[in-house]
Amino acid sequence: MSLYISSLNSGSNANCYYVGNSQEAVLIDAGLSCRETEKRMKQLGLAMDKVKAIFVSHEHSDHITGVPGISKKFQLPVYITEATHKNCRLPIEPHLIASFNHAKPVVIGNLSVFPFRKSHDAQDPHSFLVSGHGVNVGVITDIGYACKQVMKYFSLCDAAFLESNYCADMLANGNYPYYLQQRISGDEGHLSNAQALELFQQYRSPALRLLILSHLSKNNNNPELVNSLFTQHAGDTKIVVASRYAASAVFEVSGDAGRRLSVLHSSAKTHLKKVKNERQLSLF
Repeated sequence: MSLYISSLNSGSNANCYYVGNSQEAVLIDAGLSCRETEKRMKQLGLAMDKVKAIFVSHEHSDHITGVPGISKKFQLPVYITEATHKNCRLPIEPHLIASFNHAKPVVIGNLSVFPFRKSHDAQDPHSFLVSGHGVNVGVITDIGYACKQVMKYFSLCDAAFLESNYCADMLANGNYPYYLQQRISGDEGHLSNAQALELFQQYRSPALRLLILSHLSKNNNNPELVNSLFTQHAGDTKIVVASRYAASAVFEVSGDAGRRLSVLHSSAKTHLKKVKNERQLSLF
C-alpha cells in the first residue's frame, strides 16, 4: 500500500501540501485560492472529492488564504487549534471547525495525522506527521530551529516536506533590514539551508526515500544551490526542491517490502509567472 504526496505550492506567497492514499487525502495548509487549488489538483490527476480535511499549521496568511473558500465549497472540516483560530479569525462555517492537540493523532479514514508543536512566531504553531499503510510523511516547515519534537518526528519519516528557507550568507549580505534578518534567523523564524542539512544528515531514517525541500525564500535562497547542497549528501534519498510557482509531481511512497518510490504525474503546465504583490518582507 502507498501514500501519494505533492507540494501544490511552497513559499511565502502560498503553501499547500497534499497527502493521501487511494481513498482519502488531507491538505496541510491551504494558502492557494480555492480555484487555484482545484486547478493544480486537476492538472495532477488528483480528485478533490478524496480530500476529507484541511489541517492548519498556523495563522500566517500564506498558509490560510484558501481555507474558508475550500472548506465551504467542499464542506471540509478544518482542523485548527483554538488559539490559532482565535488569532486569525478565519470565517469558517461553525459546523466545520474541528480541533487538534499536540501529539494526539487525528484519524481521517485510513490516515492518522499526528500534530506536534514547533518554534515559530505564531500563536500556536504545529507541524504534522501523516501516517498510513506503513508510510510516514512529515510536513515540517516554518520552524526557527530543529527542536526535540522536530528531530523525533523527522527521524520517523519515509518522505518529508522539510523547510530550507534561506542561505545564511545571502540573508546577511542582502537588502533586508537588520531586524528582519534577525527575525528570520531567530529561534522563532525559519530554518536555514545549513540547519536543514544538519537535521537531514543527523536524524534521517534509513527508510527516508524522498526529501522535498520547501518554503524557499525568494530573495535569500536559490533552488539550484539547495538542490546541489543536499544532493551531494543524499545517498539513497531522492531530493526534490518545491516550487513557489507550480505544483510538484505526485510521488507514490510505498510501504511494501520493496519500499518503492515512484513519480506518478507531473503538472501539465509549469507556471513561471511571478506572483504579483507578494508580501515577501512580512512573510519572509
